[in-house]
Amino acid sequence: MSNPAQPPVPATEATDVADATQAAQAAQTAQTTEPTIEVTIWSLEQTSPADLRPAAVPEGDLRIVRSEVPLPEFNRFLYSAVGGDIRWTDRLAMTYGQWREELERPGSETWVAYANGTPAGYVQLDAQDGGVVEILYFGLIPAFRGRRIGGHLLSYGVERAWDLAERWPERPPTERVWLHTCSKDGPYAMDNYLRRGFRLFDTKTEVEPDVATPGPWPGAYGA
Repeated sequence: MSNPAQPPVPATEATDVADATQAAQAAQTAQTTEPTIEVTIWSLEQTSPADLRPAAVPEGDLRIVRSEVPLPEFNRFLYSAVGGDIRWTDRLAMTYGQWREELERPGSETWVAYANGTPAGYVQLDAQDGGVVEILYFGLIPAFRGRRIGGHLLSYGVERAWDLAERWPERPPTERVWLHTCSKDGPYAMDNYLRRGFRLFDTKTEVEPDVATPGPWPGAYGA
């Protein structure tokens, strides 16, 4: 016996199906045509406090102070203000709880440079297993670049990485300090690291979405 004829699909339902199909195809096309950039990532390290070659201390009213209260609002401000013009975007989607969890880990430290009382840049340290300390983030707010602050701030941050166990008795003495930088960072970043005594130990290349510079808020640094 033949199967009974299927009832016709209502016109509105057929239109919805067609629209959904077109939307899915458009989304797939957008994903495949999303602009990308090739990014080179360099990893550098020091394996002894003697590796550090400190920069000269710049003139003027410059103080470097540890932010001892874990405060997601403050670290997110520093992150977006320092990295907003060089496409630091990976932490912008983190929740308040994720920021707090990171900042409250034993051995997590944020050292902030103040020029005439104004935040100018920061170094964020992250203690890891085996006596390893990563310089998780380092940089200056654009208005303070080119004033010879960066070399001193990095030197100070590396010193604090090497003596971190003095402030965290539960952490083992530091045996290695490392960081990574990439081709999206400022043009003088790599030179600063090498001048401070860091050595290159790994290089890799990745393809990433070519996102707009977010700034501390959208449009802060122009198009």
